[in-house]
Amino acid sequence: MTFLPSLPMLFSLLSLYLQLALASPTLPRPVPVSGKPRLTFHPDGTFKITVFSDLHYGENPWDDWGPEQDFNSTRLMKRVLGDEKPDFVYVSSFMTFMGRVNDLSRVLNGDLITGESKYVQENSTSLIDEIVAPLNAAKIPFSSSHGNHDNQVNITHEEEILQNINTSNLITITDPSPALVLWFFDSRGGVSEGKNSTPLPDWVDSTVATWIESESKAMNTAWGPAETRGTLAFVHIPPHFVAALQDDLDSEKDPGLNADELDASGGSVQDSSSMEKDKPFYDALTKNVKNLHAIISGHDHGNEWCIREPSKDIIFCFDKHSGYGGYGEPGWGYGVRNIVFNSTNPNEGPETWIRLEEGDTRAKIVLNGAYGA
Repeated sequence: MTFLPSLPMLFSLLSLYLQLALASPTLPRPVPVSGKPRLTFHPDGTFKITVFSDLHYGENPWDDWGPEQDFNSTRLMKRVLGDEKPDFVYVSSFMTFMGRVNDLSRVLNGDLITGESKYVQENSTSLIDEIVAPLNAAKIPFSSSHGNHDNQVNITHEEEILQNINTSNLITITDPSPALVLWFFDSRGGVSEGKNSTPLPDWVDSTVATWIESESKAMNTAWGPAETRGTLAFVHIPPHFVAALQDDLDSEKDPGLNADELDASGGSVQDSSSMEKDKPFYDALTKNVKNLHAIISGHDHGNEWCIREPSKDIIFCFDKHSGYGGYGEPGWGYGVRNIVFNSTNPNEGPETWIRLEEGDTRAKIVLNGAYGA
């Protein structure tokens, strides 16, 4: 089931969010909207999510290098979708746009476009069409949440969202009792549009805390206790608490590339003065959302590790840099994060791992109570 607030509501909150609820195959099947199938676990209890993060289309269009990176990114998307066959895809950006379910799922997690270029202002429509084309061709439902490079002098989150709506199929389905709820939050960042642009806040706005609380209560009223559902949360820029966790990484317990240093002046945050400003969001999320298997972010291209945050007892994971655009090093590689549920039981955490373009896998863990304990 998908809940999609109106655009005016979303922008008035200054932080965009969306939930996707997945039904258990054993529950009554609702009538799909407009004849489209719903997202659901398979009869064997499995459901697979693939996350594409930091695609960075539209860089250096004035020479051969930029278009070549976009071509490489599209090749990666097509190869991964063909091999992995997810049930849902998340692209680190903002909204959930859903096409026909075909045993696939994908997520786009932010920085779809590098919006600093004047070229982007004139070609944003074609760039977004290029990004979503492999997803629509594969008929895989997907969600997106936008990153700091999607808010620039030549592009805004709102413009990308509206173009995504115009190019993708959206399903909105009700269900009496979903087995899984996916939450998507906008961490904003970047700069305002136009010649006199100014920096934008790079955290989830504090007003979203109130919305999380009220929405959680509404879910409990409609669906029963929160403990009966599993959840995942996605946000492009990592919450500020993540920076303090890096020093405690154990490469055996917390596997995955660890090449981007996080601190108060760079990495996961852009402004050290904002250290406490996403605390209302984090507190509300961890207090009200039960069975939260993990909070998942992109943004830092050189990191792909997971770790348990002890104060809230929550697992945090980085995505994998998917796009050939944006910064990186030759040894980092490009790929996706896969997340696979093997049961509709909300107490059974999903498996997750990094898959590289060529098919190699690494950093496999299970997002359950035993991890990092």
